[in-house]
Amino acid sequence: MTNSYAGWLTLWLEPLGEDRWLRPGETFRIRSDYDGEERDFVVDFWVDDEDRAAGIANVTVSIERGNPDAEVTDDNGGLVECGHQRPPEIDQKWAKAREKWERRATP
Repeated sequence: MTNSYAGWLTLWLEPLGEDRWLRPGETFRIRSDYDGEERDFVVDFWVDDEDRAAGIANVTVSIERGNPDAEVTDDNGGLVECGHQRPPEIDQKWAKAREKWERRATP
């Protein structure tokens, strides 16, 4: 998968909910351990208005069969972990949302 978008492409790996961030021109490969004849994953490209305004497009790869902990590698075969290249402002935004949720969830 190569990011041909002008901005960030966020790769979401489901059902684990993991994210990896690709800069324009970067390529990632996704491998599962499934070797059957049925499709092992489903790919869905999407952009919402907020992401589009921020220069972000998204692709979700949903692992349908085999171990959901698929291997994601870069062009050189190096392992690419969850949170790879996640912009600091996204980390901050998600941390604030998590804190807000935790405050509401605590009785």
